[in-house]
Amino acid sequence: MIQTERDCITFSQVIDSPARWALELGIKTYYSNQGDAMGYQALQLDREGHVATIRLDRPSIMNALNRQLTSEFHDALDEVGAEFPDIRVVIITGNGPEFCSGADLSQANRASSEGMPPLSQNGRKRRIQELAPHIREIPQATIAAVNGVAAGGGLSVALACDIRVAAEEARFTAIFVKRSIVPDTASSYTLSGVAGQAVASEMSLTGRIYDSEWAMSRGLVSRVVSFDNLMNEVNDMATEIASNPPLAVREAKRLMYAHSPDLHHVIAHEDEAAARITGTEDQKEAMRAFQEKRLPHYVGR
Repeated sequence: MIQTERDCITFSQVIDSPARWALELGIKTYYSNQGDAMGYQALQLDREGHVATIRLDRPSIMNALNRQLTSEFHDALDEVGAEFPDIRVVIITGNGPEFCSGADLSQANRASSEGMPPLSQNGRKRRIQELAPHIREIPQATIAAVNGVAAGGGLSVALACDIRVAAEEARFTAIFVKRSIVPDTASSYTLSGVAGQAVASEMSLTGRIYDSEWAMSRGLVSRVVSFDNLMNEVNDMATEIASNPPLAVREAKRLMYAHSPDLHHVIAHEDEAAARITGTEDQKEAMRAFQEKRLPHYVGR
């Protein structure tokens, strides 16, 4: 089911004030951030048998990606990637009722960026955008357990995974255009690669919100299950994949993308497009309209 234009405007609050948006819709707010035994503060990394689970852990703000979570996400991918073939499948999900609402663009996040981990390491960029190729490059099969909202960069993270399984409550949106920004984190390619050009264009040009039934019918996810059964279903699938020869699984994964473009090149094009509209009147108007709780008026400059 496609949500209404009014819902699209309301949902855009995920990008700026996800906790407030959740309260307005009566969604239970979860607080955790208890960290991980290996030193992670903004995610949890667990292992069981040959399966690792990366759980984004900022549930009070719908697991929005700030600099700390982004850095830890890259670190966790490095860690599990180095554990192949002992770790053969990686599950990515969110703690609480939501998957990931995308980049945390709140004033509080911008004010707290000082002292955070750098956006590059050893000459390699480690921004949100580079999460997509990083997920694709690790040798393990990856499964996104989409437990709730997957918006913007959160959608891009799910699209970078090899398989997506959604809870019935999951919602999907390429919401970028609602903030006068362009698709990023390689979603300008991965969305069409997963669901086809027509679906990618509709999602990217409208910024609408879509439910799990619609996502299933368009091939964005391979199956939809109840929220309570999501992790059982995904863990069963992960265990089945992990029971196969790990080298064969690794090579099969590589073949799935053998004819796809390098996602780093895709991101470079996205960065160029973003630079062309950064600071435009329309981009400023998009933010003013949200802050003033009114419909925007765009002028094309």
